[in-house]
Amino acid sequence: MSEWKEYKLGEIAEIIPGFAFKSKEFGKIGELVIKIKDINPPYIILSAMERVDTSSYPKDKLGKYKLAKGDFVVAMTGATIGKVGKLKTDVLAYINQRVAKIKAKKCVCNDFIYYSISTEQFQAFIRNNIDSNTAQENISAISIGKFPILLPPLLEQTAIASILSSLDDKIDLLHRQNATLEKMAETLFRQWFIEEAKEEWESRPLSSIANFLNGLACQKFPPKNDVEMLPVLKIKELNSGISENSDWATTEVNPEYIVKNGDVIFAWSASLMVKIWDGQDCILNQHLFKVTSEYYPKWFYYLWCKYHLDEFIVKAASHATTMGHIKRGDLDEAMVLIPSDKELEEMTLEVEPLISKIINNNKQIKLLVNLRDMLLPKLMSGEIRVESHRDETSVTNNDTATLSPVGAASKTIKHG
Repeated sequence: MSEWKEYKLGEIAEIIPGFAFKSKEFGKIGELVIKIKDINPPYIILSAMERVDTSSYPKDKLGKYKLAKGDFVVAMTGATIGKVGKLKTDVLAYINQRVAKIKAKKCVCNDFIYYSISTEQFQAFIRNNIDSNTAQENISAISIGKFPILLPPLLEQTAIASILSSLDDKIDLLHRQNATLEKMAETLFRQWFIEEAKEEWESRPLSSIANFLNGLACQKFPPKNDVEMLPVLKIKELNSGISENSDWATTEVNPEYIVKNGDVIFAWSASLMVKIWDGQDCILNQHLFKVTSEYYPKWFYYLWCKYHLDEFIVKAASHATTMGHIKRGDLDEAMVLIPSDKELEEMTLEVEPLISKIINNNKQIKLLVNLRDMLLPKLMSGEIRVESHRDETSVTNNDTATLSPVGAASKTIKHG
């Protein structure tokens, strides 16, 4: 570790707060602008990003606020304060105020900085340095710049970043593959049931083809000990996954309320969504349905739920409540076309492999995420060292034992 030196982030990287675009300038025309809401670690999400027409600005005025593929930012205020996101797409985008771009200086690996501030240590640092004397909690670029980073030689920085980037690339590839598989399944569904639907097919309510089990008021089922308990699946977890902030409940509940990887979950209140759960076992909370069927295949009721989702969202918004939701009656009014048993069996042969592949990919993603999250703090602290060569990189433990990504007996992780 003698060749590792501690620096402040501001000594080895530029921290550039975003440009104060005026709210009236935002619209559907122009260049993409990254706001704090677009940061969804570990990436920047482009789907809901707003645009600004920058043609009236001098070209040199916005140059330092421009973001390119591989650049990353940190949120400086709001609920996402301290969250870090990387731009994975080759698009032109600018950073808005309350978002800071971090750019490594010469002789420092940019991705090494990215992974250094993707750690829990950085999040703890942010929490301890938040300025709470304003209307909204925030952190300044100067404060962010005081974060201490252990910096190894450049070759080792690059090797460490390469290992972690390789894992992230595999995770990203599986996510993109899942998006493609989902679109393929939806295309087949639309072809069969919308474009080429047969008049003789029976029409039934959505509520008749599946069981919609509403979750428990899990606060009434607190853990009784530290062993027989599971995290609680709420709308937040359905959207972002189980975290250290998730609630826990006892496993002494009816087994039907335990959600497993691959189950179809329907959030019927607040943020309506239908999702195949991709996380660990957990307890189903109220405001969520676990959707199952004893007769119809998973793809069938899953895609019909997704098909009616936009309609449900409109109905939820029309209900005069503080939190939009749908009612059981809305499930009765949503109609489903039922093909013959033979036709359903033939359709299943085409669609079921797509859904099964999505579920298997989700399991791989979880394994890779766990491996990355286990390696990240150890690599960034030097607890696990990287031996760099021209044609390969070996990862070894800095003390006595060596590490294998799957806990096997191999002595090194090879990265070529």
